[in-house]
Amino acid sequence: MSSTLLEVTRGAHEEVERLERLIVKDLQNEPASSKERLAQSHRVRLMIDTVTSTTERLIEIYEDNDNARKDEIAALGGQTATGTNVFSAFYDRLKEIREYHRRHPAALVVDANEEHEALLKEEPQVEFSGEEAYGRYLDLHELYNQYINSKFGEPIEYSAYLDVFSQPHKIPRKLKSTRQYREYLENLVQYLVYFFHRTEPLQDLDRIFAKVETEFEEQWADGKVEEWENAIQDGEHVQDQQTVIDLDYFSTVEELVELGPEKLKEALASLGLKIGGTVQQRAERLLLTKDTPLEKLDKKHFAKGSRGSAQNRAAVAPQQVGMLIEIALLEAKLKKLSDLLSEAIERTKDNIVKKQALTYEEIAAEREDEETQADTESDDDEQQIYNPLKLPMGWDGKPIPYWLYKLHGLGQEFKCEICGNQSYWGRRAFERHFKEWRHQHGMRCLGIPNTKNFNEITSIEEAQELWKRIQARQGVNKWRPDLEEEYEDREGNIYNKKTYTDLQRQGLI
Repeated sequence: MSSTLLEVTRGAHEEVERLERLIVKDLQNEPASSKERLAQSHRVRLMIDTVTSTTERLIEIYEDNDNARKDEIAALGGQTATGTNVFSAFYDRLKEIREYHRRHPAALVVDANEEHEALLKEEPQVEFSGEEAYGRYLDLHELYNQYINSKFGEPIEYSAYLDVFSQPHKIPRKLKSTRQYREYLENLVQYLVYFFHRTEPLQDLDRIFAKVETEFEEQWADGKVEEWENAIQDGEHVQDQQTVIDLDYFSTVEELVELGPEKLKEALASLGLKIGGTVQQRAERLLLTKDTPLEKLDKKHFAKGSRGSAQNRAAVAPQQVGMLIEIALLEAKLKKLSDLLSEAIERTKDNIVKKQALTYEEIAAEREDEETQADTESDDDEQQIYNPLKLPMGWDGKPIPYWLYKLHGLGQEFKCEICGNQSYWGRRAFERHFKEWRHQHGMRCLGIPNTKNFNEITSIEEAQELWKRIQARQGVNKWRPDLEEEYEDREGNIYNKKTYTDLQRQGLI
């Protein structure tokens, strides 16, 4: 009974309206945690996709390319081949309905509202790695290894890589024309797109990229793309080994021999080298260009009259131009994605710096605390709390007593420049922070020992001046680390180096 085209159309309109109401209802609920916010965004994204597919199906029905809808409407009006008979069409339709209910006497009316309400309680499964922590941080370790093991990269730490991966303009242009760099760039953009889809499912990345491509095409035509200005007019060409064969993937002559004589001949001809000899000789001649520039090769390797043209080519080959445009466009997309994910990148940097000062046990404990906190957050905190004095919140989520606030000076703000202008509220928190990892890490970066002489010192300039006075008074070599250098055990107890070493040898800590 419900298989008619008009009934399908009515059901599709009803489904679209119901999903629209559910989307509004879901977005009116304020999520209590980042994990719930992510689940809500993916639920809404799924419903929007369903609305889009249903609407496309309705458009096909209304276009009526096969005249099925037109014929069905005509049949409802009683139009037949012999004429118009409205009563005959009505009773035929009534007979069809009665026959359906006679065959299905136990048919129940399904409440579609209950079925769709269940969508609001679903939690979409979104896959994140342990390093990503439900979309809070980026996991670029594979791309980092690819970067430091490439010709265009440099051996730097992972924390430094997080600062430079979004700045491709710092890489020399001559190193960007390799297949290795293009594959690295493709993998990096692919990961950032995948991460963006998982963390921001409601964003229309296709529309964003379409705008980026349009602006890029206009700037490329005008020669105004950053770091790629006049790339073609200046006669810049792709690295010599990239014309036909990418020598980055070959290390021996035997590997080149397997390509065959014709392939080697084309590669040598494109470089202006001699193309004669056996396959072994051609491979040896081509392998010389991997580590030696053309201008430094012996003249005997070049064909007659071809050395000058090989070194002074005036324009880039069409396929090389296409590859340069593709690389420049990938860089433009990378910069746009970096802007969209700037908050996640900053969180990742802070997390990496913090982890460098923690032990493995502390990192594991902190990760468990984050997961537990994300699972236990609820909507109970949405109730308005009466706090006219703006007192700090206690462990129970309520304002602390006023006498405790005055006793400990919790309303006073202390800032420490050594900790990166971190704010500490209350005298107790301020005194405690001198033994925390952030302050100790800042002192180590300044090259100053974190001793009791530097308590209450929060300015970098004051700390450096005090350290100079101590060195001048005692001498650089007279500082006694055994008595003045502080060590902290897992329980937070502070010892000097001599005491800490003695206790450690005795197995007491």
